[in-house]
Amino acid sequence: MNRLRELRSVLNLTVLVAGLGYFVDLFDITLFGVVRVASLKDLGLTDPSDIFQKGLFIYNAQMAGMMVGGLFWGLLGDKRGRLSVMFGSILLYSVANLLNPFVWDVNSYAACRFLGGLGLAGELGAAITLVAESLPKEKRGLGTTVVATLGMLGIVVAALVGQHLPWKAAYVTGGVLGLLLLFARFKVSESALFTQKAGPAKGNPLLLITGGRFSKYLGCILVGVPIYFTTGILFVFAPELTAGLNVQGTVTAGDAILFGSVGLTLGDLMSGLLSQWLQSRKRAVGFSLCVWFALVLVYGLMPGLTPTLIYALTFLIGLSVGYWAVLITMAAEQFGTNIRATVATSVPNFVRGSAVIAATAFGQLKGSLGVAHAALAVGAVCFVLALVALARLAETFHRDLDYVESVSDAKVDVPTRSGA
Repeated sequence: MNRLRELRSVLNLTVLVAGLGYFVDLFDITLFGVVRVASLKDLGLTDPSDIFQKGLFIYNAQMAGMMVGGLFWGLLGDKRGRLSVMFGSILLYSVANLLNPFVWDVNSYAACRFLGGLGLAGELGAAITLVAESLPKEKRGLGTTVVATLGMLGIVVAALVGQHLPWKAAYVTGGVLGLLLLFARFKVSESALFTQKAGPAKGNPLLLITGGRFSKYLGCILVGVPIYFTTGILFVFAPELTAGLNVQGTVTAGDAILFGSVGLTLGDLMSGLLSQWLQSRKRAVGFSLCVWFALVLVYGLMPGLTPTLIYALTFLIGLSVGYWAVLITMAAEQFGTNIRATVATSVPNFVRGSAVIAATAFGQLKGSLGVAHAALAVGAVCFVLALVALARLAETFHRDLDYVESVSDAKVDVPTRSGA
């Protein structure tokens, strides 16, 4: 009951608008996967293998946009402010969505999704940074949890909208939602921590690769890899995985994504509350990782699974790996104000990009190990890397964020680390 009261206490305009922005962001990221087949058929593609290859090309274009955008918006957020990113990113991906119904071939479709990905890349990092810097340290974890939980609901809504509306109408819906949210952001104020800090070191990317900061940055990315292994392999390739496990009955990717996404949504809320209860980001993430890997082993090794049990396990796996908000908050807290937006914006996009590496490794191994054992092998590597990286990161729950990084590795306005 006390936790619910604490949650209500952080529901201010900044948190709600940031959360709704992430809702639209994840709605748009998910939408292409839902309408992929229908939209490509409407463009004249009929052969299933052609639809798969062209769909992969368009998906990779969106991911490329997100990788580029992760650095671009992060640097802009540290140079020009968090709000500049929140306005610019949502405007770009809203316009890209509104243009999507007018594409005439695969290349124009890919160009629209590249622009969409470029815009989508800035949303989460700017939102988490602004919320973390706007709330007291005792409550910022709750604020970022609300943001991520609202965002995860966007996946569920995208799955429903994409299945019940024509693909062109679904894209227009995403664009209109983005533009409506854009107007709501005019009432949100810039982070006071950002406006009080001045100097040429704002948004300097060299700070990330000097003074031992790169190992922290890489560690934050590695801790997040199991999340996108889960969504990119266990959920998307659920039909192939369960066929390899000799599950009696049909398991569909759409249902696996839906059950897994509901689990991720609740998991984001629960991991945030667990972090508050433990007064620790690291212990909350470590617990989530261990439960996640245990469930993955059950998924891959337990005989006699049925589609119902697979969906139940998919939900539980999503629940256990839903530490996205805690991860991005922890990443933002690892670094000073002058590069915080760069980190919080680029880390999630490089984590998303890791899905490509995991999927490639899975594809290479499935021929020799089989589908199920290949997934387990890749999952085990992701688990070990994440756990080792987590152990090397500092605890940041009680850290004061009012400090900046310098090239000499000497911190200005060194934060209080009581309890860290």
